[in-house]
Amino acid sequence: MKRDERRVVSPWNIANVLTVLRLALVPIFVACLFLPGTGWRVTALAVFAVASITDHLDGELARRYGLITDFGKIADPIADKALTGAALVCLSVLGELPWWVTIVILGRELGITLLRFVLLRHAVIPASYGGKVKTVLQIAAIVLYLLPFTPGPVHWVVMGAAVVVTVATGADYVIRAVKLRKVARQARGE
Repeated sequence: MKRDERRVVSPWNIANVLTVLRLALVPIFVACLFLPGTGWRVTALAVFAVASITDHLDGELARRYGLITDFGKIADPIADKALTGAALVCLSVLGELPWWVTIVILGRELGITLLRFVLLRHAVIPASYGGKVKTVLQIAAIVLYLLPFTPGPVHWVVMGAAVVVTVATGADYVIRAVKLRKVARQARGE
């Protein structure tokens, strides 16, 4: 295959379908979370868990089978932020999670997502190990908040760790982006 020839990957592939499914599950999750009763709370938890699993699966399938598309590069982080953002906002609206936690996490997530879009035309900064830890901690903390009858201190320890790692990885990402931008300018001779 010549250097300029690239395999065209259809945006209609299993990885992207899972991303769209995750987006579609967000309003279902929100509706279940606001309905009264432990049964609905458990249903919301189940919907959140399924959506979180699709986050892992779509990335794994895209990398393993070469299904990476421009649509997926844009839709995947949006779906991730929609799911965690909806969970955090809903928990704050319900009075179960302080608003400052939601604002700090969402501020970082939205800021880094915007930075990623700006950098897309130059290069992609790969997810760091810290970013993966951040995602796991955020999901674990949300799951603990969604679980009925989980003791409060357990919520706070895991959510506290999620906030610390979220802020630290955000700072790391900004530093890596600045370095990448500097290298790109040097390569162009600016």
